[in-house]
Amino acid sequence: MDNNNNNNQIENANQNENQNENQNEMKNLEKKVTKNLIKDYSNLLNGNSFKDFSIFVENKSNPFEIKVHKSILSSRSPFFNELLRQESLSIFLNQFNKKEMESILSYIYYGNISFENQENLLQLLEISIYFKLNLLKEIIQKKISNSINYSNFFQFLFQNRNLNSNEIEIKCFELINQNFSQIQNNENLFNLTKEEIIKFIQFKQEKKEIFQFDFFQFLNNWIEKRNQRLKLKKYEHKMNAKKRLFHSFFSLFDKDSISKQDFDKLKQFDFFPKSILVDIQNKVIQDNQKENQQMKIEIEDKNKEIENKEKEIEEKWKKEVEEKNKEIEEKWKKEVEDMKPIFDKYRDQYQKDLELEKKLEEIRKNFPQFSEIIKDIEYVKKLQEWINDNDFFSKMKKGFSAKRDGFDSQNWHKAVDNKGKALVIIKTKDNFIFGGFTEVGWKGTPNNYISDSNAFIFSLRNDKGDRIPAKFTYKKGSGIEYFSSWGPRFGGNEGGNCDFGLDSNLQPGYSNFGYSYNLPNGITYNTNEAQSYLAGSFSSWVVDELETYFI
Repeated sequence: MDNNNNNNQIENANQNENQNENQNEMKNLEKKVTKNLIKDYSNLLNGNSFKDFSIFVENKSNPFEIKVHKSILSSRSPFFNELLRQESLSIFLNQFNKKEMESILSYIYYGNISFENQENLLQLLEISIYFKLNLLKEIIQKKISNSINYSNFFQFLFQNRNLNSNEIEIKCFELINQNFSQIQNNENLFNLTKEEIIKFIQFKQEKKEIFQFDFFQFLNNWIEKRNQRLKLKKYEHKMNAKKRLFHSFFSLFDKDSISKQDFDKLKQFDFFPKSILVDIQNKVIQDNQKENQQMKIEIEDKNKEIENKEKEIEEKWKKEVEEKNKEIEEKWKKEVEDMKPIFDKYRDQYQKDLELEKKLEEIRKNFPQFSEIIKDIEYVKKLQEWINDNDFFSKMKKGFSAKRDGFDSQNWHKAVDNKGKALVIIKTKDNFIFGGFTEVGWKGTPNNYISDSNAFIFSLRNDKGDRIPAKFTYKKGSGIEYFSSWGPRFGGNEGGNCDFGLDSNLQPGYSNFGYSYNLPNGITYNTNEAQSYLAGSFSSWVVDELETYFI
């Protein structure tokens, strides 16, 4: 019986193997057929057989002739299908050159197209639209959309005015939207047409995004420049023209799309539509009322929760007392005495937890007020999350500020040596914000390397690309370096490969990120990208402020 089962299994395995071989063989044959078909159509285009139509391109007085097949062109292009219904043996397309025409014909015949450069893509898109090659148009639009970036989106947007590609326009609008605060004074932005600005406003409205004050400043400046180009001299003419144009724009706005935080700033525009200002003001009042009401409800609910919890504990305690009262009186008294400290301890701990949470919340709110570097509440939350030590955040003190205490490593060591856990935050002149945290701190004998496997470094602000705040954990070497003549130094060994450090006057600084601490995914140690990740460069960055906190 077992032999029969084994034979059946072997036979089934052989059948499956043969079936897989047949399927692979069929796939190879299908690929071969496709390859041969492409080769045959390529030979047909490049040969001279059966060609019955001529396309003349370039100079009309001395054109270049390309011979083709009517049947292939008419089957592949709606443009040629309509054209070749007429009894004609040739056509003049002098608006295209030989290279462009040959590229399009290679696509029509056997699906091949050459994408050489940005200019070539736009030319091919124009040709694909002209010849009604919709699939090629989609391919090129997608290719162009993928090649649009921060450095070239204005160029593509302006060149697209003749092509009117919605996909290209939307991609350019997305990049304008993402980088608006950086490009709001860029001259290219002021070259947008009124229609393009209207489309951009509609684009943001569809995404349900908020319009900040800088956008209204841009509109004001754009209208000013437009009036200058129109050479309006009289003040009342300029103001009337400005009001009319502003009102034409604001007719598109939904009141909820305008930032309520910018309400007071918007009042400076005396031509800002009063109806919108009134709507925004009413909305601000309503939202504040809702927030106050919600806060009141939350406080009441919290008080009820505490009250119910205390009642629950009290009832439990009474019940246990009543049960124990049935036993010997002395035993009951003892158990009551045992319960009281437990109850008090639970209540005290609950109050302590509430007070700690309030204190931590107060620190999160006030951190940007006593720090010259950290002004963003999200950065504070990130630091608290990474350090994960409520005691540190509830008891921490600012031990050192370079602007307050001087750019001198001796002053820094006096402030932080032998203080234990320490948080170092650095801001450069180029607005990079980064630093490190050590649980051990700078202690013991100076001029040595201190092991601290729980230390980490972090980056809070890095405007290169789309980098977000990140924490980088320890991997090897020393956690920190302790040299009396130098400032804070994280990572490294006797070879001097610290991940970042400051010299005697606390600047300039340098960074060889990645030796002792883990790099972000995709970045390799000892490369320019690694060395410039924290502060923008390896050694040429200058410290604007250095702050150090400890318990």
